[in-house]
Amino acid sequence: MRILSTMRSRLVILAIGAVLMAGPVSAGQAAKPATPAPKPAAPPATAPAQTPAQPAAQAPAPPVPFPEGAKIAYINLQRVATESVDGQAATKRITALREEKEKDLVSRNAKFEEARKRLETSASVLSEAVRSSQQKDVERLQTDLQRATQDAQKAVEDLQTELQVEFERRLRPILSEVSSSKNLHMVFSQADSGVVWANPGLDITADVIKKLDAASSAAPKP
Repeated sequence: MRILSTMRSRLVILAIGAVLMAGPVSAGQAAKPATPAPKPAAPPATAPAQTPAQPAAQAPAPPVPFPEGAKIAYINLQRVATESVDGQAATKRITALREEKEKDLVSRNAKFEEARKRLETSASVLSEAVRSSQQKDVERLQTDLQRATQDAQKAVEDLQTELQVEFERRLRPILSEVSSSKNLHMVFSQADSGVVWANPGLDITADVIKKLDAASSAAPKP
């Protein structure tokens, strides 16, 4: 039996970090508080409007059973990476590292801006020696900030690669187990196969997530 799983590195990386990898780590990107919108003027008093009855919430559709005798299936790797316990744990690790690096870069950037502004405002009254010394301090802080930014980005990328390799290592035997249990000949990646429609019952994503989570809970904790 041959199992074909087109797990492209880019897809897995995007899936694991989709929520938080919004661009390279950089300094000076702290979010500014949004300006509150002005409150609208109170409308004139009128008779209370009749609230239309809300339709009853529809129960989720039952899962489509796997077609009997089917030898081909597909999997949504992005769902596995974002919904599985392993994928969520990886996301948390990347988030924590990213926040740590961002905090350090914001601090470095603040020191650089402070030194630069101090030099700009007092350069005309400083002696040549003092002005030259402060100029060197500004240049040093700028160089340190640039290097720290590059180091932070590399640290995040290295962790992504490490987690991607570990994620694929844990996923392969699970995918093989699910495929074998269904006597499949091939499993396609939904995002990469080019298929525009397929029987929903051929989607084995939920089965893979369930078994991957079970294997993760049964594994000994470090």
